[in-house]
Amino acid sequence: MAPAITLAAEAPTLSAANTGFMLICSALVMLMTPGLAFFYGGMVRVKSTLNMLMMSFISLGIVTILWVLYGFSMAFGTDSGGLVGWNSDWVGLSDIGLTELWDGYTIPVFVFLVFQMMFAVLTPALISGALADRVKFTAWALFIALWATVVYFPVAHWVWGSGGWAFELGVIDFAGGTAVHINAGAAALGVILVIGKRIGFKKDPMRPHSLPLVMLGAALLWFGWFGFNAGSWLGNDDGVGALMFVNTQIATAAAVLGWLAYEKIRHGAFTTLGAASGAVAGLVAITPAGGAVTPLGAIAVGAVSGVLCAMAVGLKYKFGYDDSLDVIGVHLVGGVIGSLLVGLLASGKGQSDVEGLFYGGGLDQFWKQCAGVFGVLAYSLFVSAILAFLLDRTIGMRVSEDDEVAGIDRAEHAETAYDFSGAGGGAAHSTAPAPADRAESKKVDA
Repeated sequence: MAPAITLAAEAPTLSAANTGFMLICSALVMLMTPGLAFFYGGMVRVKSTLNMLMMSFISLGIVTILWVLYGFSMAFGTDSGGLVGWNSDWVGLSDIGLTELWDGYTIPVFVFLVFQMMFAVLTPALISGALADRVKFTAWALFIALWATVVYFPVAHWVWGSGGWAFELGVIDFAGGTAVHINAGAAALGVILVIGKRIGFKKDPMRPHSLPLVMLGAALLWFGWFGFNAGSWLGNDDGVGALMFVNTQIATAAAVLGWLAYEKIRHGAFTTLGAASGAVAGLVAITPAGGAVTPLGAIAVGAVSGVLCAMAVGLKYKFGYDDSLDVIGVHLVGGVIGSLLVGLLASGKGQSDVEGLFYGGGLDQFWKQCAGVFGVLAYSLFVSAILAFLLDRTIGMRVSEDDEVAGIDRAEHAETAYDFSGAGGGAAHSTAPAPADRAESKKVDA
């Protein structure tokens, strides 16, 4: 018998199916940023609607350019000390071949980088909900640029980059519980501790001006999140992406029910805002865990996050920090819950053979998850507070008191979200208030 010939493992080849799938997922993640804008835009008062939309939308411009110039290189380039990456060939994306494959996968580098670009765009936009009504748009734009550079790009490398300390430790974060949601939630807390509360916090109701807009935003986020989560497996060959897709739907549904049940017991009503917020809480919590847990585990992740996040949003009134649109209560708390539950509910039958405590794996993975969670939380909180402090002491972070009361839309964008000039009442000749009118408008809760 002729001796057996051992063949070297075949190198991956470009898969048109996976490439097309990932391009679709990238487009879905891009849609999440406008969806977030609608979600946040409906939750604020009329006078802040456009500013809230713009705080998300501007991230599409700023972070995209930074990602091309150096962000992709910092996040996914050759590791340096487990803290940051770098690859000069990727600076400006000038030396990447059209069919050059992402290492170990069947999709081009260009496809991977644009998918991750959309994550980088979305993450700072999440922070904006905590700062509604009171931040200068110029200061916010500069904050995005600085924060993406010194916080998001390095943290993305920690969690997902080859050589990053969390990646090498074995922290499981399928699609961004630490790098996206804890990162953004901790940053929001750091910034609001520096810039302070809105005028009227705890006194004025500050109710959402358009719950239909909130529901539209939540629906777009839910839709886009399938690309965000299932796409993070970078292909569709072994069923793990499908598991993540299914778990995303299951956990989100359970979180809606959990939030509404808590709300009914605590406040006596099932609210539209609660349903939308519960959906987002479930989406956040399943993001790190969905590739590791079973569908029954996804129900647990969703139900727990729905109840605990609903409880957490009220903490701002107890502790006195003004998280305008509950970024901390939903994204920070939801991200922590989902990340830590991996250490308890990982089944060993999904993305890896790692088992959590409830599946006989002990607490080893739980402690790894704790290291990732609290490492990212502490770094983002501390650095974000420093950035906000420096900007506040130089160009100023907050608009004037008069502009905040009269409306940040007019002060920062010279526009209003709704034009009622054609609705009668003699207002057709003017679209902007006279100085005297602006002073008078302080008396009106827009």
